[in-house]
Amino acid sequence: QVQSVESGGGLVQAGGSLRLSCAASGRTFSRYAMGWFRQAPGKEREFVAAITLIGGITYYADSVKGRFTISRDNVKNTLYLQMNSLKPEDTAVYYCAAHEDYSGSLSLGQGFGSWGQGTQVTVSS
Repeated sequence: QVQSVESGGGLVQAGGSLRLSCAASGRTFSRYAMGWFRQAPGKEREFVAAITLIGGITYYADSVKGRFTISRDNVKNTLYLQMNSLKPEDTAVYYCAAHEDYSGSLSLGQGFGSWGQGTQVTVSS
């Protein structure tokens, strides 16, 4: 399993940018595709983006496509989420997770586990 800690959240005005990081411990980070998810107050957790083992393929939810970029550094054991043109509806706690169940669809955000503690992103209008 991957143990990870998210950081980089904060308060930003609409139209601004943030870069989230997910620092993973252990030597298993590079063995897993990774993903970002978010959960807004009163809503279910939703898929945001995913990236394959060496970062060759990425997937995004329609709501963030063209604004967010997921990337990874397997040497630093770190996952990133660059968020541009932020909107108030992007306000949520953001989590990273590892794609542990290979039978789950990566592009649909299925089969993820080893959740971090999350980092709060608040976008003001």
